[in-house]
Amino acid sequence: MIWKAIGWLVIPYIMLFVYWKRLTKPLRLFGGIWALIAIIAVISNGASPTSTVIQQTAVKEAEPTAVVTTATSLSPSPTIKVISEPVIVDLTFPSDRFPETAAHIRKAIKNGESAICTIDRAGADDNRDESLKNVDVKSGYDRDEWPMAMCAEGGAGADIAYVTPKDNRGAGSWVGNKLDGYADGIKVHFIVPEVKVAIETVAPKTPEPTNEPVKTPEPVIVEEIVYYASCSAVRDAGADPVYEGDPGYSRKLDRDGDGVGCEK
Repeated sequence: MIWKAIGWLVIPYIMLFVYWKRLTKPLRLFGGIWALIAIIAVISNGASPTSTVIQQTAVKEAEPTAVVTTATSLSPSPTIKVISEPVIVDLTFPSDRFPETAAHIRKAIKNGESAICTIDRAGADDNRDESLKNVDVKSGYDRDEWPMAMCAEGGAGADIAYVTPKDNRGAGSWVGNKLDGYADGIKVHFIVPEVKVAIETVAPKTPEPTNEPVKTPEPVIVEEIVYYASCSAVRDAGADPVYEGDPGYSRKLDRDGDGVGCEK
């Protein structure tokens, strides 16, 4: 009897199946309802752990996204800063290796020339011509320019100094290699450590004004040459008679030699 009671409490759906024919209709109805409740309870209890695991897994899988979303929502949007000014690169010049060129650069900057070189390779030839056109060549020396010809700041008015070729050309090669990877328009700030060496700077010659009056070229007189082959040509030209001394007069036109040719 006790086992039947436990059976009806724990597994009523099985008991209902076994004792179905022995039960009256009211007991069948009650047993059916109780079995249905028990089945629902078993299904609910059995599905709960699985559901919990699934929910926990879903939460764990979604957790990074949630964190990222939260961080994104709390953090301000990144700001892209557009730099309108040209890039400036610092370049330390090796004064110990090229002391003469270094001394010239320092002196030129001290005298007001720019320490910034805006790279402009296309204008180098024109700048060099402008800066050196009134500076005499000196035997055994190069004419060093600052700002350099390859700088947009160079050209007319650049500071010029006589520097030994070894120092000047070595410095030029060093600078060229250092700036090889930079595009035109990049601004390079030259940092030149102090060095004690004597250099000779030179100012471009200014042509002296002259007080001599401007000579007016004399007019060129073009003499017209007139030639008549015969008196017929003289008459065709409407120049008959032609007198001695007139354009086109010749002795063959004046057969009697009286000074009048092609007389009628």
